[in-house]
Amino acid sequence: MPENLDKLKKIIGVALGEIEGDLILKNGIVFNTISGEIYTADIIVADDIIAGVGSYDNAAKVIDVKGKFVLPGLIDGHVHVESSMLGLGEFSRALISHGVTTVIADPHEFTNIFGKEGIRYFLKESEKIPLNFYLMIPSCIPPTSLETAAAMITADEYPELMADPRVLGLAEMMNFPGVIRRDEAVLKKLLCTGGKLIDGHAPKLSGRELCAYISGGVTSEHECVSTKEAQEKLRLGMYIMLREGSATKNLHDLLPLVNKFNSQRCFLATDDLHPDDIQDGHIDQLVRTIIKESGNAMRAVRMASLNAAEYYGLRNLGAIAPGKLADLLVVPEMESFKLETVIKSGRVIYEHGNFFWKKSDTEEYLRKTYPGFFSSFLVKDFSRKRLSIPVGTGKMRVINILPDQLLTSVSYEEPTVSDGLVQCDLERDLLKLCVVERHRATGNIGLGFVKGLKLKRGALAASIAHDSHNIIAAGTNDEDIYRAVSLVIGAGGGIAIACGSDSKVLSLPMGGLMSPAGIDEVAGRLRELKREVAEWGTDLRDPFMQLSFLALPVIPEIKLTDLGLVNVLEQSLISLWTR
Repeated sequence: MPENLDKLKKIIGVALGEIEGDLILKNGIVFNTISGEIYTADIIVADDIIAGVGSYDNAAKVIDVKGKFVLPGLIDGHVHVESSMLGLGEFSRALISHGVTTVIADPHEFTNIFGKEGIRYFLKESEKIPLNFYLMIPSCIPPTSLETAAAMITADEYPELMADPRVLGLAEMMNFPGVIRRDEAVLKKLLCTGGKLIDGHAPKLSGRELCAYISGGVTSEHECVSTKEAQEKLRLGMYIMLREGSATKNLHDLLPLVNKFNSQRCFLATDDLHPDDIQDGHIDQLVRTIIKESGNAMRAVRMASLNAAEYYGLRNLGAIAPGKLADLLVVPEMESFKLETVIKSGRVIYEHGNFFWKKSDTEEYLRKTYPGFFSSFLVKDFSRKRLSIPVGTGKMRVINILPDQLLTSVSYEEPTVSDGLVQCDLERDLLKLCVVERHRATGNIGLGFVKGLKLKRGALAASIAHDSHNIIAAGTNDEDIYRAVSLVIGAGGGIAIACGSDSKVLSLPMGGLMSPAGIDEVAGRLRELKREVAEWGTDLRDPFMQLSFLALPVIPEIKLTDLGLVNVLEQSLISLWTR
């Protein structure tokens, strides 16, 4: 609703045609996501609100869009801004260029490092960007007790955080074992939402355990990787997010699930998307894919707009109708879905590749306002010799990467040994994996082996290691691993590669996750690192994203933290050796 009487009077007067509007989109082909119809009409805007849809002529500015489609702004239903590696200003510019005008963000990466200060940063700085920016408060800070974390938020602190009107609920409840086992600390968080939503995160959960999880109040899921899994969760009342990120490619596999009846309970999300992938496409790319594979443009647009708005209770978004926020897209033709114009809150903000808004989060401003974000590393006793693994008894448990998925599997391998120490075995694609603690100077280093990177030389390391974000590294030999980790530490955070005398680093000084630089610079540097790593043998689409999730102890089957190997389903530390 308008915030004052004068504005309300103006909107009604403009709708009646008695008062001049601020903007008319004339003769547009309207995509009505409410009725499912496509028809020609004028759209008149008063301030930031759509006043009328029909026949209008009286406005200060008229844009003739005859023969072009007019759609509601797109919505990303679940995203971690931090994965873009960009500050909020640059992030918003990137998304606007893809027609995304609303995001529901879960800042649990930054919050896991900086606690409530991370949440306050997003709430404060997002007021300056041209996006409708809503938050879900992270549910697991820290994610588990099976790693060393930097921050903690207890259940007692949630009511205060939930009070902000831009907070829509509790973000992905990753600790599904805690819910099922009725852990009181976890259950108290579920009770602290004040009736707001609780998003889910329960990969592979099924049967009675899934029922138990949902009965705790969880209402959505974005971790489905098959139609069978999604169908069961949909059947039991969950909303399903069709996710397509940098490391997780689930849209194609889940599309066969969607039909005329259930499509209203499905919407789109990117979850984790790297800056180079954002340049290629965002929610608009998902819409293109759905149109291409299903031929149903209306369903694609509805899943990219109104469905998410309705799930999150954002009644002024997701449709072109009187009283809705004037977030509008102009698209010349639907098949390519190439944007021509983006209107945000009644203003033309992007047109033909040009922005009409200037970002606000300069590096000078950020360093001055948030100095603590640029000094987040406390690493103790890291040396090359600490990467050595003495041979144990039995076979090794090895983490197996599943391409384009966060899930992993486990294999049991005979070790390759020299001088009593386990060595990498390039013929069998057995590479060393390590996680170096960097928040509390504990000196912890978790060691193991990984299969699926397929490197023939070199090593890669990053301070992006979901979700506690210690330093994770993998490589073909200890020397290169040591040098790559040292580069990350020296840069105050980032992504690094090392191979003999050849080394490169992408600096991410904001908490080791984000950069104040522009997307062209950050994405360009990331592409350079990916190209070089591809030359070393990997065929993974995004090896750095895949690497970052090998430390996440809430996604099955087996992961590595600074404390050691983790059996995710049992939520327990396990030995590298089988006996």
